[in-house]
Amino acid sequence: MKSSLRELREATVREHMEAENAHDFERCIAAFDHPRYEIVATGEVWDGRSGVNTLLNENKKGFPDFQFHPEKMHHADDAVIVEGRFTGTHDGSWRGLPATGRKVDFALIIVFVFEGERMVCERTYFNIGTPLTQLGVARDPNSTGGKIATVLNHPLALGKALVRAARRR
Repeated sequence: MKSSLRELREATVREHMEAENAHDFERCIAAFDHPRYEIVATGEVWDGRSGVNTLLNENKKGFPDFQFHPEKMHHADDAVIVEGRFTGTHDGSWRGLPATGRKVDFALIIVFVFEGERMVCERTYFNIGTPLTQLGVARDPNSTGGKIATVLNHPLALGKALVRAARRR
């Protein structure tokens, strides 16, 4: 990849991230040739200007102070990959969950997909369990509380697993 293409792509990604952190969603979306977010953890795809705008505003409503903190940037043939952290305070309704006032801080990797000079997708990878645990709506299944919740929430699945284990003996 030519260094001029690499520099252009990196500048596009930095402009996009700076605009998103400023909650200037028009400028954020304008960095795309075709706006598209893919949230791998949930299987969601937000396609087009309206879809991406809806996602960004949902995030702002739930986490009015949200920020993405880039830590490392990598370059691939058709992408810029950014490692970083998402932080924010859950001060508004988000995905049907009323405000908890809790802070989230979790690692994520974002793959910004390019076709030549044009950014065409932001694909985000993170462990959905981390923010849900930080918000108090999920538990670590290895903790005592998580084990109790698993037994109470999934008695049939656990019962079948115990029967299978007993048959193997």
